[in-house]
Amino acid sequence: MPYIAKLYMLAIESIGKSLIFFGIILIVIGSLFVVFGRIPWFGRLPGDIVIRNENFTFYFPVATMILLSIVLTVLFNIIGRR
Repeated sequence: MPYIAKLYMLAIESIGKSLIFFGIILIVIGSLFVVFGRIPWFGRLPGDIVIRNENFTFYFPVATMILLSIVLTVLFNIIGRR
């Protein structure tokens, strides 16, 4: 095979692997949204800011994000020590 054809095949192969990787990431993120949507207290903790008007709702989950940050930090530190 000519050099250009081999280079083209490698590029197509790497694009395919990247698409599979990003597809798996999207599936994981979508699954997390489904799971977290079923936890009744997640996103409604004391400290989460909700401002509601007639035609506008502003939601800023401060306490939820702090809790999620702590859990992910502990999890990644445990995984990273191996």
